[in-house]
Amino acid sequence: MYSIIANAKRLVVKVGSSLVTNNGRGLDHNAIGQWVLQIAELRQQGREVVLVSSGAIAEGMCRLGWSRRPREIAKQQAAAAIGQMGLVQVYESCFSEHSIHTAQILLTHSDLSDRERYLNASSTLLTLLGLGVVPIINENDTVVTDEIKFGDNDTLAALVTNLIEGDALIILTDQRGLYTADPRKDPTATLVQEADANDPALETMAGSTSTTIGQGGMLTKILAAKRAARSGANTIIASGREPSILIRLAAAEQIGTQLIAGTACLAARKQWIANHLKVRGHVVLDAGAVEKLIFSGKSLLPVGIIDVQGIFTRGEVISCLDEAHREIARGLTNYGSAEARMISRHPSSEIDFILGYMLEPEVIHRNNLVML
Repeated sequence: MYSIIANAKRLVVKVGSSLVTNNGRGLDHNAIGQWVLQIAELRQQGREVVLVSSGAIAEGMCRLGWSRRPREIAKQQAAAAIGQMGLVQVYESCFSEHSIHTAQILLTHSDLSDRERYLNASSTLLTLLGLGVVPIINENDTVVTDEIKFGDNDTLAALVTNLIEGDALIILTDQRGLYTADPRKDPTATLVQEADANDPALETMAGSTSTTIGQGGMLTKILAAKRAARSGANTIIASGREPSILIRLAAAEQIGTQLIAGTACLAARKQWIANHLKVRGHVVLDAGAVEKLIFSGKSLLPVGIIDVQGIFTRGEVISCLDEAHREIARGLTNYGSAEARMISRHPSSEIDFILGYMLEPEVIHRNNLVML
């Protein structure tokens, strides 16, 4: 068994807050310098690297003398605005020692939920890589709100991996990788060295954890790997405190937890649909409709809808749930929520009679539907 990034050409590297800020005690210049040194060596090997770095809020907290992450959004925004200055300054200084240009990219979910802005972001990142620049990406915490935030940079890193069609995602954390149970509570827990990124058992192992410094836990990393797998990218979760971790992984050394994509790459348009973190509404489907979507590759017809939840308009992304309210698919709806409620449980032949018009015979056409 060897590292799954050994042959990867386009990498997304995510570094967590506890690593960047030395567990919250200010920016760790030495650690950042070592990661920059490794990225410079990866580039000499002919690889492209995008860096997703946490740490702005944590650095701002340090400068403000706060020991715990504030709950108020406005205070988080203020800390991010203060901390981002120092974070980017350190990265720019370290990369300049290797004659490498950097670019700061701050994103929110609304940047990627809008199709045009999604394409613009992709084009910008690919252009920067073509110019030999290392993009440094962070969530735009200075303007983010609960409605639009990614919530953690693990998710953001996975979305960026999809965005640039990266070969692999490397998530560096303060843990060795994923364990079969919480090693702090269960002494029999063992490290998971390799698994299928889509294995549902991984989420049970990961549980739900967070820290006073960072926002994510192991569960967010597992979900990020699952999301990255949609574009065919493999993921490694490993300790950022391992010496020369990136170089050793690139040299085929097996470190941490390797999560294999195991699925074919989704087309770019369907990636965009699947990657919506905030859907506008939900439709609940009967068993027959669920079977047709999953096993027959059919479009979603109104007759299979038994409930419509939320408020949405034509062209927005909505979620398809089975009767147990498990999400099975997402897609672009041809009808708004009010229209969908009126035509639900009815065959397509009755849409014109019910509404006085028929936009499409399907609520979601198969070409605009992605199974999850």
